[in-house]
Amino acid sequence: MKKSELPEKICPVCERPFSWRKKWERNWEEVRYCSDACRKRKKAGRSN
Repeated sequence: MKKSELPEKICPVCERPFSWRKKWERNWEEVRYCSDACRKRKKAGRSN
């Protein structure tokens, strides 16, 4: 499969598109953030 054919989502923190990765194969539906950095930034924003 070509990279352009992979499913994409939009990260709610940085608002950039990110593509499916092999490591997310089992839980793609649950993936929300493009990276650990964005995931941590979202948590930090909620606690303040």
